[in-house]
Amino acid sequence: MWASQHKTSQAPKRIVSLVPSQTELLYHLQLETETIGITKFCVHPPHWLLEKTRVGGTKNINIDIIKSLKPDLIIANKEENIKADVMHLANDFPVWVTDVKNLDDAKNMILDIGSLTHKTVESRKIWDDIQHLSDHRTPLQQCVKKAIYLIWKDPYMTVGGDTYINEMMKLAGIDNLYKDSLRYPAISDLQEAAEQADLILLSSEPYPFKENHVEELKKIFPNKEIMIVDGEMFSWYGSRLLESIPYLKAMRADLYHIQP
Repeated sequence: MWASQHKTSQAPKRIVSLVPSQTELLYHLQLETETIGITKFCVHPPHWLLEKTRVGGTKNINIDIIKSLKPDLIIANKEENIKADVMHLANDFPVWVTDVKNLDDAKNMILDIGSLTHKTVESRKIWDDIQHLSDHRTPLQQCVKKAIYLIWKDPYMTVGGDTYINEMMKLAGIDNLYKDSLRYPAISDLQEAAEQADLILLSSEPYPFKENHVEELKKIFPNKEIMIVDGEMFSWYGSRLLESIPYLKAMRADLYHIQP
């Protein structure tokens, strides 16, 4: 991990979150007063975006604004934030950096932030509720439908097997055609790649795919199933799993015509 990891004896009173999904977790941990700074992409809960100090975007944080807030805890993420920015802040403030690629990482993140913020009971309750949903999903022996999950256009980009999105695809019973690739590879020839796919999934974020993009691709691939999916449900970790597991469960039921 590339920044300081701090656990303090006292609960933090001035928290800055640089990660949208972790901001949402802070809300579910009932840290309304303690959370003072968030990014412009921290849209959940909506009223926090209006009430909290905005500290820039995840990739272009405003270090001066953050310093002026005098935080006693900054929560960042290895993938979503710029290393140099976080390292700079870690010189002056306690920083906790997460790295979430799968469900085990998500569990550790939830429980770690609960411990850091002295919300251990609340964080355990969130994870127990997530686990209950996971344990009661409809079993599926294997991922049958093969899919390309698109996150960007011009060039088209997808997700590799070492990503959290790949983990969510498995929960939906979908086999990622790029599971042997790393991170977020560009697709040099979508036509060739799509020959092996049953599904082409267009994520609503970070690129804002819309219905017109579906129609464009349907003209090129008339025999493929093409759909827009909620990018938050596939890429937001933490307490969002309380919503994403039912979402993926319903998606799997629809794809395979089984009871959710």
